[in-house]
Amino acid sequence: MTTLFQGVFDTTSSASLQVGDFLICLGAALILGFFLAIVSSYKANTSQSFFLSIALLPAVVCVVIMMVNGNVGAGIAVAGAFSLVRFRSAPGSAKEICAIFLAMGAGLILGMGYVGYAVLFTVILSAVLFAYVQLGIGNKQSLPQEKTLHVTIPENLDYETVFEEILEKYTAKHELTNVKTTNMGSLFKLTYGITLKEIGREKEFLDKLRTRNGNLEISLSKRDKSQQIEL
Repeated sequence: MTTLFQGVFDTTSSASLQVGDFLICLGAALILGFFLAIVSSYKANTSQSFFLSIALLPAVVCVVIMMVNGNVGAGIAVAGAFSLVRFRSAPGSAKEICAIFLAMGAGLILGMGYVGYAVLFTVILSAVLFAYVQLGIGNKQSLPQEKTLHVTIPENLDYETVFEEILEKYTAKHELTNVKTTNMGSLFKLTYGITLKEIGREKEFLDKLRTRNGNLEISLSKRDKSQQIEL
């Protein structure tokens, strides 16, 4: 048990990195990265690029740490290079960000040569993540009457008050969450988080809205979880 969690580089008499040790750490990083990618994608709508990123990230971090191990100057240079990186894609969810940190953590441990600790770290945190997802802890489901309303209005209407009377009549709770201009500023796109008073009166509700916005685009959909209104 003691040797299982001993660092690979702790038993190396030479100061230089041995090819065998390098391959052991790199192979373990690829295996653990693939395992983390599978766990992170469980019951999640992730893309192939995200899966590949999580699968390869531990190996990349592992190699970088092995190359700068013991060299303070090189470590500072690498940290500066990584600080220049900017993600050009849409921001990920909290779960995706957590998966990235898990992959980086596994890569850092492997880069220091502690294969046993890296495996233990990956298995324990993956099991906890899997359990949380499976049990649905923290997963707040939207009620049927909770909706997201998108309405387009011309620029000559006051978006703060134009639908207030209708919303008071048909919704138990409503909140204007987003305002966006479109069509060279001649139109406004409004987004509301609403809770309907009665299910089954959606058509009547939309008809009332159409009379106010001049039959411009209106959509009513299931509530986005990021727009939940606390009751």
